[in-house]
Amino acid sequence: MNLANAFDAIVHGRTSTRAFLAEALPRAAIEHALHLACQAPSNCNTQPWQIAVASGDARARLAQAIAGEMASGRMTPDLPYDGRYDGVYRERQSGAAEALYGACQIARDDKAARSRQFMRNFDFFGAPHVAFFFLPAGFGTREAADLGMCAQTFMLALTAMGYASCPQTSLSFHPQQVRAEFGITEAWQLMFGISFGRADTAAAVNQAATTRDIGSCVLLAGD
Repeated sequence: MNLANAFDAIVHGRTSTRAFLAEALPRAAIEHALHLACQAPSNCNTQPWQIAVASGDARARLAQAIAGEMASGRMTPDLPYDGRYDGVYRERQSGAAEALYGACQIARDDKAARSRQFMRNFDFFGAPHVAFFFLPAGFGTREAADLGMCAQTFMLALTAMGYASCPQTSLSFHPQQVRAEFGITEAWQLMFGISFGRADTAAAVNQAATTRDIGSCVLLAGD
C-alpha cells in the first residue's frame, strides 16, 4: 500500500468509538501518539496546548468525580457551552443522534435509556485512558483551531497504531476536577477530552455510522 492509500485508510478508519475494552495500551504507544500530536502546526509556532492523560487510578478518580458533578447538575465549563445549531447543522446533529441511539436500539421517546447512554460519556465509554486538551487562558479562536489540529493528529496517530478514540466536548464541563487531579492552574482552560483505547468491536453502539456532506462544504475555484 502506498502512502496515499495508507492515509486514506487511516482517515476513514478513525471513528468516534463509544465502547472500549478495559485493557490498557502500552505506555510507549501513548507517548508516541502524543509526540506525533505535538507535531501539528500552530500560529507562529506557539504550540498553544497542554495535554493531560489519565490512566489507572487517576482515570477512576476522575470518572467518579465528574459523574458525581454531572449527576448533581453542576457544570462549570471554562468556556461557554451555548452553541445553537439551526438548519442543516441541526439536521446533521439529529441524524448523528438517531444513528447512535438506533445502533443501541434506544427508542426516541425512551428518555431514561438515552440519559444512561449520555452518562457513559463520563465513564469515558469504558476506555482505559482519557486525554484532556487545554488552551492557555485568554487565547481565542485561532489558537483553538491549533488545538483542534493537535487533537486530530493525536486521533489519527492512534488509528494508525490500531487503536480507537472518541473526542468529547462533554469532558470540558468540569474543568476544576480535572485541574485538581493534575495540579494544573487556571492559567489553562479545558477545551475537550478524548477517550481512547482498544475498541470493543462486539458492542452495538460502535456500529453507528454517520455521513459527511462533502458536496455542500467544499468550494473549488479555477481549473
